[in-house]
Order: sequence, then C-alpha cells, then structure tokens
Amino acid sequence: MSVTFDEKQRSFHLKTNQTSYVIQIVRDGFLAHRYWGKRINQFNDANELLHVHRPLSPNPDPDDRSFSLDELPQEYPGFGRSDLRTPAYQIRLENGSTTSDLRYDSHLILKGKPALKGLPSVYAESESEVETLEITLKDEWLNLYVILSYSIFESYNVITRSVRFLNHSEERVRLLAAASMNVDFGDADFDLLHLSGAWAKERSMYRRPLYQGTQAVDSRRGASSPHHNPFIALMRKGADETTGEVYGLNLVYSGNFLANVEVDPYHTARVSIGIHSFDFEWLLESGEEFQAPEAVLVYSAEGLGGMSRTYHSLYRSRLCRGKYRDQVRPILINNWEATYFDFDAERLEQIAIKGKELGMELFVLDDGWFGERDDDTSSLGDWYVNKRKLPGGLKDLADKINGHGMQFGLWFEPEMVSLDSELYRNHPDWCIHVPGRSRTTSRSQLILDFSRVEVCDAIVEQLENILRSAPIAYVKWDMNRHMTEVGSAALPAERQRETAHRYILGLYRVLDKLTTAFPDILFESCSSGGGRFDPGMLYYMPQTWTSDNSDAISRLKIQYGTSIVYPISSMGAHVSAVPNHQVGRVTPLETRGNVAFAGVFGYELDLLQFTEEEQQVVKEQVRFYKEIREFLLQGDLYRLLNPFEGLEAAWMIVSGDQSEVFVFYCRILAEPNAGFRTLRLQGLDPDASYTSVDMPERVYGGDELMHVGLRVPIELNGDFKSKSWKLRKIK
Repeated sequence: MSVTFDEKQRSFHLKTNQTSYVIQIVRDGFLAHRYWGKRINQFNDANELLHVHRPLSPNPDPDDRSFSLDELPQEYPGFGRSDLRTPAYQIRLENGSTTSDLRYDSHLILKGKPALKGLPSVYAESESEVETLEITLKDEWLNLYVILSYSIFESYNVITRSVRFLNHSEERVRLLAAASMNVDFGDADFDLLHLSGAWAKERSMYRRPLYQGTQAVDSRRGASSPHHNPFIALMRKGADETTGEVYGLNLVYSGNFLANVEVDPYHTARVSIGIHSFDFEWLLESGEEFQAPEAVLVYSAEGLGGMSRTYHSLYRSRLCRGKYRDQVRPILINNWEATYFDFDAERLEQIAIKGKELGMELFVLDDGWFGERDDDTSSLGDWYVNKRKLPGGLKDLADKINGHGMQFGLWFEPEMVSLDSELYRNHPDWCIHVPGRSRTTSRSQLILDFSRVEVCDAIVEQLENILRSAPIAYVKWDMNRHMTEVGSAALPAERQRETAHRYILGLYRVLDKLTTAFPDILFESCSSGGGRFDPGMLYYMPQTWTSDNSDAISRLKIQYGTSIVYPISSMGAHVSAVPNHQVGRVTPLETRGNVAFAGVFGYELDLLQFTEEEQQVVKEQVRFYKEIREFLLQGDLYRLLNPFEGLEAAWMIVSGDQSEVFVFYCRILAEPNAGFRTLRLQGLDPDASYTSVDMPERVYGGDELMHVGLRVPIELNGDFKSKSWKLRKIK
C-alpha cells in the first residue's frame, strides 16, 4: 500500500520506494504537515508537535494560549484564522470578507489517478502503479469544500499534488489565490535553487541561501516565460550534484505562476507553488468548481542528479504521450537560419536533397510560407499558402521532398495575429485587449483571445485544413510575445481577471484537439526558443525548442540548466552556422555536433554552403547519432562538470541496462600551462568491463572508470574544443 491511514494517530503515511510523506489531523480538524523525506517504515510521532505561547501569536482557542495556527506546520493554510504567514489560498465573499476556515471533513484512498479536468497532468498507465489520496476539507460556516489530491507513483519516487475547490454555498465565492500545494518545513536550513534567464539565455542556475522573509520566483507575463521556469528546489546545506537532500517542486502549467518561500522568525520555511495570485480572480457561482494545476514533488537523498533523473524518468514515460513518446526522433534540417524569409520552392528542395545526401530524415519549412509573409510584420492568422513563394502549394513541395526520401515539417504560430492580416481586419476584437485602450504590439503582432471558444475553433479549423492538405510529419508550434492589456471582449467585468488562466485553458483545448486528430505528427513547442519550456506543454508535445540561441558554447549552460528538470528527449538541439547568428562566435563543427547530441538532434543552417570536408564531418555526425540516439533519448543523464562554475562542461548518458555509454567533455577557454583533467564517470555497472568504440583494444572496469576516472586527452588544445566517447559493456 502506498497510502496508509492510522486511525489512532489520525495520520496519513504516503510512501514511494524511497520517500515518506506524512500528514496528520490535529486538534479540531486542522491538517498538519509532519514529514517529507527519506522513506521510513512507520510514523510514530517521534518528533512530536510542540506548542508554546509566543507574544503576538493569535490563538483560535481562547482556552489554550499555547496553540496558534501561526506556528502549526500546515498542509493547506488559509487566511484570517490566526495564521499570519502567506496563505496557500484566499477567497472573498459577497460581503467583502476574506476569512476562511478549512477543517478535515473526510478522505478517500483509491487506485489509479484521476485526470484533471481541462488541464495536463502526469498520468498512470494502469491503476496498479499509482494510489491516490483525496482529503476533503470543509469551511463549515460557508459550505466551501476543498479537495487535496495526492497521487503516489511508488516506483518512480514521485508524489503529485493538486487542489480542487467546490462551492456548495448559496452565495458566490471569489478565489483570490489558489496554490497547487503547500509544505511547511520544520526548519529553513536550505538553499533555494531556481532556473532563470531571458531570451537566448534560458534556465541559468541560481542558488542562494534562504533568509528570513519572503523569496519568490514567478511569471506575470501570461506564459511560464524564459525569465523564470515553474520549478524550484530546496537544497540542504552542502548538497551538491551527487550527495545531500534536495526537494524539487515543478508546476504542470504554462501560464502565470508563483513559487513562494517564506521563512518566519522561528526559522521554519513555508513553500508553495501554483497559479500566480497577481491579477488573478476566479468567480465560483453556487455549485461550481475550480481545478488548480498539478505540482510534481520529488525528494532526493542523492543530490541534484538523483532528483533530475527522477523527473526525467517520470516525464519521459508518464507526462509525454503519443506515438513519439518512446520512439527515436528524426534528424531534421530546418531552413530558418539558411534562408530566413527569403526562399522559393526550388531552394528549399535543394536544401532537402543535400540533407538526404548527408543522412538527414526530415526537412522543416520555418516561418514565411503563408499569407503575404515576407518579414515579421504581417500575415499571422492567415494560414493559407503563399503561392508567390510556393506556386505549387504545400502538397507539391511536400511530395517533392518526400520523393527524395525526406519527411516534411512545417512551422506555425497559431496563437498570434498580425495587425496586417485578413484575420485581424475581419475580427479586430478577437485579440487580447482592453476596449478603449491602445494595443501594445510586439513583432507587430497581438495575441489571439484563446479564452473564447469561437476563436479557438477558427484556428483549429485553419490548421486542420493545412495539416490535411499535405503529408506533414512534424509541426513546430511557436509563440513569440507575452500578454499586455490583459482582457477579453467576451467576458463580463466581474470575470476579466480570469482572462489569463482561461487563455491557457483554451490553448490546452486547442492542443488536445490537434494532437488527437493528428497522432502521427511529431509536435515540437517553441516560444521565442525556450520561453515556454514547462511540463504543461510537454504533455501535448514531447519536445521543445530549447533556445533560439544555437551557439554551442551558450548551449552548454542552457542545456545543462534545462536538464535539472527536463529530459534529453525533450530538448531540441541543432547544429548551426558560424559565425553564430546570435552571438557571432566561431566554434568547431565537431563541438557543435557534440553539444547537440545531448538533445533531439538536427541542423539549422545552409547545407549548400558546406565544403567537402564539412560534409564528411556532418555525415559522420549523423551516422554516429543514429547509432546512439535510442539510448541517448531514453537513458540516464549524469552531469559531471558544471559550466556555471568553471570553464569546462561534461555530462554522460547511460542506457537503462548500463550497456551503452556516451560521454561528453568541452573545454570552453584554454589556459596556459594547464593541468590535466580526469572525468570520474557515474552510473556504470561496477562489476562489468567497458571498452571504447574508438579504441576497442582498451578495456576498463566500470568501477575503475567511476573511481579512478577517464583521462581527457592532452592534445585537446584551444578554445571551444570538445571530446566525446562511446563506451559499451563487454558481454
């Protein structure tokens, strides 16, 4: 059993194969958080709750001045009833009051995992692999019910949490805040790790100690955004890549979010994550309900690496879905950096022919194929073929490319509309806007109001027509601006602050319709690169374009940071031209390939400009990636050298049976008279022998490679130089 309830202690003990999570009903139905950490056999209240009177701590029980909710470690704290810390939720009633009082009402333990209405979530393939605990809390005075849901993936070492509000009162209730989870730790001896950045430098790693007060990571941009990822981890002091306790929280959501940590004067830490309360409100009429997104909780006693591999394993097999979840992905050539908007059918076909000669499998036509699109100022929303560029249409081009043995893929930006477009001229109110206000543009575009069913249906119809018109095997789904003037012409005044969340719900409906209707198409999400790299998007599309910055050296940090939560199989990684179009750097073709191997591999440059020597290098890269991609995309990642901490980077990927290994090393900047570098490998079978594909005569023990290490060749001289090894177990 993953969930047990001790009636005497009134405690719930949730167990995975490595983790325990304990909740207890205390006093008059208050729900207390008692433990989250390394698995224990039994909870017997060894670290019992202590209550002591503290000045300025209000007391809900006038006969007991020692008890205050302000000091009780709670599971889902509210506002107004003696807890003065940050609440997990807040409501407002018709009379303007914001106080609520949730107490334990009942609970249910069930097999399997119910889906979340309208929202992506981690799923179970069979009832036997997951057990779910639902605890119902009730505000007796108001008749408001809140259901806390915990799903325990025992073999994955994961607990997911979500919250559902049900208004059974006779009056309307407004949700002002609705976090997906809350944990009150008994101490605050942690560092906070988060992944932040900007366009072209997404998901950099930042670690800082917790301090008294509030620390937050958030997005108010209408998308999860490149600035902050909907993930945080609390790391024990001294915890690192391989050792120490780490607590990870990741929100399965693609819109505004808030991850909040508050340290109180008594050195305890309250942690929550969920939809951002900024500019959010949700009106619950009598009888209505609200479902909050899911949070994925991972505890690791083996440092960041252990946490990451847990997330990777879960997301590869129980978040991503569809045909390509477990399949290898085709090696693609994207025309964007080769042609930008300036192309015709003949040039595209020539690039595809060259790609086939070099062993590639998929040609992707990027922006500029539709409407009157010659730059980024027009035609978004006009999803019909530009016959001036492609006189034979998409089918003619796709058939020609298929005839050369290449699949055909296509770029869209369906959530946007250009001011200069037929769609906008016909439906100027279909965008996110506030009546009477001027409309702020970005890239001469506005955001379509996906909170409106008719807008979503119109876009679905246009895209379905295109996707049925030609043999399209791949779709790159882009989104290139964030929300301003947030409002909807279809919502009444009292629901305007629901717009941003309703937009995300509409987006999820559109994605569900299209991915269901076209199960054989490989969908990749993109948002000016990796601006919406989150579990919500991965539920519909198994891979995301990691960054518009394709420079190999920049990608060391971008891909390293992304891998803290997200698996190799979710990261689009391409070899691009030099000087690099984003930073102007010149890096060796070998290094560009080695870096891109740690992702869904492809090319984004003009293949027709390659020299004979470069073509031979690319042929070998393609051949090599085909040989290793199956275990690369499904294997276990071990990070060896952190590029955020020095001038080197290294990682390795090990197949599930430990029989195949890929090792990567890069020296970013050379140093004079430098020492020697040894890589201590991880994750190998210590009792097995391994040999290098490059030097089959050399045999090493798995234990030797992990404890003695693998020497980086001294002839690796110069900046931006890299080395990769393919090892295999000797049977």
